[in-house]
Amino acid sequence: MQLTRIIAGLDCERHNFSEREIKSVTFDSRAVGSGSLFVAQRGVHVDGHKYIDQAVSQGAVAVVCEELPGSLNPEVSYIVVSDSSAALGDMASNYYGNPSRQIKLVGVTGTNGKTTTVTLLHRMFRLAGHHVGLISTIVNKIDEQDIPTTHTTPDALELNRLLSEMVKQGCDYCFMEVSSHAVVQHRIGGLTFYGGVFSNITHDHLDFHKTMKAYIEAKKGFFDMLPAGAFALVNKDDRNGMVMVQNTKATVSTYSLRGNADFGCKIIENTFQGLHLELNGCEVWVRLVGRFNAYNVTAIYGVAVLCGIDKLEALRLLSTLSAAEGRFEYINGKGVTAIVDYAHTPDALENVIDTINAIREKQQRLITVVGCGGDRDKTKRPEMAQIAVRKSDIVILTSDNPRTENPESILDDMYAGLTSDEQRQALRISDRRQAIKTACMTAKDGDIILVAGKGHEKYQEVNGVRSHFDDKEEVGKFLND
Repeated sequence: MQLTRIIAGLDCERHNFSEREIKSVTFDSRAVGSGSLFVAQRGVHVDGHKYIDQAVSQGAVAVVCEELPGSLNPEVSYIVVSDSSAALGDMASNYYGNPSRQIKLVGVTGTNGKTTTVTLLHRMFRLAGHHVGLISTIVNKIDEQDIPTTHTTPDALELNRLLSEMVKQGCDYCFMEVSSHAVVQHRIGGLTFYGGVFSNITHDHLDFHKTMKAYIEAKKGFFDMLPAGAFALVNKDDRNGMVMVQNTKATVSTYSLRGNADFGCKIIENTFQGLHLELNGCEVWVRLVGRFNAYNVTAIYGVAVLCGIDKLEALRLLSTLSAAEGRFEYINGKGVTAIVDYAHTPDALENVIDTINAIREKQQRLITVVGCGGDRDKTKRPEMAQIAVRKSDIVILTSDNPRTENPESILDDMYAGLTSDEQRQALRISDRRQAIKTACMTAKDGDIILVAGKGHEKYQEVNGVRSHFDDKEEVGKFLND
């Protein structure tokens, strides 16, 4: 593609500029080849400006940067912008033919519920006869074709490449998780959204955002960028729900379990088999459990209606859906029910435990296995330990993904949130496999085991090395021996 088409719309200064054919666009100097456009980004750990000369030596014919290098190669075009990451979003969209304008792209953001919401929307719209793309924490999909994923939201280039492929394969919708990191790092820059959904805001990612105010502003940034003509569907019951849409150009709709809203839900019955709900005056049974899933279902129903699916047909389709992988999944054995869930924030853990406690019978004990990830927000560790100990009969604190941290140090942080009496109530087993085994061996007939934190993940990362580890496999092995 011609360089002028790629940088169209950018507010920039041009140096040594001449028209040329660009063979690839990259922000990774290692991927630069002959005819590349190199984008020098200032990242969290690495400043791409340090690699401009290397990129040029490897064949880059154009460089986008925030600051010119000391000496300019006369054969290279230099484009100076105020924010390279923001510019990359626009250039990626241009390079791939602005695919988000050719598909109905719906983004879902919030601390909890993103994966369940987009996954079930993908399934629902497939059942309704649409060709549908999915971009999620678990997997990216084009209809039923799986495309592995490494981030909640891919980088701008990968994102536009995916959307371009979806358009080529005839997708008319794409449902996508939008993380707060993706908003701040401009990974969704240059995209045109058909709609946006807000689930909730609770304690998470403060290692990155530093303050709740900054975290809220990041989420709000997504709604600020929605165009006129898009829809914004927000959880009215969350105190920040209406804050999200204060400055949006989109048409705002609300959903609620507590009061008046465009999409209202009442829980008639909540059991381990599912939820009996009343949605806008119509009853429906869904194979999802818990109040938090009632919110997810209401959001899904709202999106379906806003996208033009008949209300009764939307209810019928909802009744056919089951949980996303690693979200309140069951394993049964030896008279024990084990539940594997991705809950890795205080709010998510409390929601799952409260759901179990609301349903279980008095004689059924709840045994909770939970840990916290390494190299991430430390402030939530004591809070999660408190929730687990105060709301469970038996608690085993263990490792999650320690990454480069010492697992015992992570457990020390969790224990710091407990009183001396509570510390005596909690077992401390840093080896996750042994912790799960202990829970399974401790459980008696009728007991419930909750294994929280990793959900769908098929690995454990220790000292920077990922090894295969699947909570569901481990639980199944010990319950069915």
